[in-house]
Amino acid sequence: MDAYPLQLTLPMAYHIFGGELIKTRLGKANLPDKRIAETWEVSDVDGMIATVKNGSLSGKTLRELAEQFPDELVAPGWRGPHFPLLTKFIDASGMLPVHLHANDEAAQRLEQQPNGKTEAWHILWAAPGATCLVGIKPGIGQQQLRAALLAEKYDEVMPRKPVKTGDTFYIPGGMLHTFGPDTLIYEIEQTSNIQQHAMPWRMEDGSKLSAQEREKNIDALLAELRPELTTEPQPGLKLEETSQLSRLICCAGPYFALERWKLSGSYRYQYSGARIVSSLGDPLQITANGESWTLERAETFLLPSALGDVTFSGTSEVLVGYVPDLQKDVIAPLQARGYSEHAIAQLGDVHDKLR
Repeated sequence: MDAYPLQLTLPMAYHIFGGELIKTRLGKANLPDKRIAETWEVSDVDGMIATVKNGSLSGKTLRELAEQFPDELVAPGWRGPHFPLLTKFIDASGMLPVHLHANDEAAQRLEQQPNGKTEAWHILWAAPGATCLVGIKPGIGQQQLRAALLAEKYDEVMPRKPVKTGDTFYIPGGMLHTFGPDTLIYEIEQTSNIQQHAMPWRMEDGSKLSAQEREKNIDALLAELRPELTTEPQPGLKLEETSQLSRLICCAGPYFALERWKLSGSYRYQYSGARIVSSLGDPLQITANGESWTLERAETFLLPSALGDVTFSGTSEVLVGYVPDLQKDVIAPLQARGYSEHAIAQLGDVHDKLR
């Protein structure tokens, strides 16, 4: 495989909760003049599979590359039915549906899918007073929960949490959740599009569901619900700081880790395993093997595993997502900086590796 920074086509979703925040707040260029709910920055989801649009691999789909070059694209020894990460910018100008995504076990058992969808939200912007609903309040039984969902009385059964710019929420598969309005996020998650939602309308166009359809949806949701799950917004843990780089670990678990970097000047980055790099600020130059590429504001590059060594030049902020070796990439470096096991555990599903 010819390894270089891959720029991908951009599948989009136009759900009714979207607006113009990705264009106006984030500054993403070349978007259609219509309501946009989600831009799928890196996607190997059926029906929304991205295609390489630069360099010698132009025209190849991400699925084709993952199947033909798993070691070079993802990581040595990796095998899977699809590229393991999905990343999005999401415009919650309106409230998202109250919904959940199955975990791996439920996805395989109930939906005949290879994996579920654990996700995390990094809050890029939220209006004052913005909130989200995540999880189930203690002591709520299934019948009480079903009745509240049917009556759209979500606050009676779901904890409401404050949402503010810079925080990150880790949302395991099986956790009921929603966010919005007036919120813009970056989402990293397992590659999947399965979900069950509780709303009386379709999120694609707002058309009304029949009572029978709605009850069926809610029963399917309850079958995949894990009511014991909880989460709290996290500010992240600073891992290292040099004159060229300030690095923040936003979240981490077995499926993904997300970091936010502030870059200034030139920084050489050596890595193993694919990296997804999305710019939040001014353009950056990425140099590898004697060639350079420009990462524009609100754009994304996929750095193949086989590339392994790039140099960033410029002053900007970027998000870096990857499938981690939790002990090597996250836990050991944070422990070396003096962070407690409790602080590290708040980043996501890292408990097993801390024991």
